[in-house]
Amino acid sequence: MKSMAWLVLLAVVSGAHAGEEESTPCDNVESDQQTFACAAFNKQTAERELKSAYDDLIQRIRDQYADEGDKATALVGRMEAAEKLWAQLRDADCKVETYAEKPGSKAFQAAWDTCVAQRSDDRSEYLQSIGQQ
Repeated sequence: MKSMAWLVLLAVVSGAHAGEEESTPCDNVESDQQTFACAAFNKQTAERELKSAYDDLIQRIRDQYADEGDKATALVGRMEAAEKLWAQLRDADCKVETYAEKPGSKAFQAAWDTCVAQRSDDRSEYLQSIGQQ
């Protein structure tokens, strides 16, 4: 099962990125169950960071256009629309990436969680770059 080996590798790499003081489900991944838990943890972490990056961006927009309420409102509206479209694209891409796995299986869920985590990490970086001076 190619995807399972890939997930184990991802879990090991993710565990290496975790702070040494923090213990995560990605530390010392040696079993399928630990791999599944690591994938879920990575997804939750990435989604939390994505929300933070989005909230920070909205605040930057409001700060940058503090004297121009109409522009701030318009740009925030565009960002909301962009986020909805991005979420649809992420889900469509992850459906392609998880096609080989049986829906409802643990391998499918781990592959899905990994895909969402990767896309969310990429999106977080992008959102953090917007409006930076």
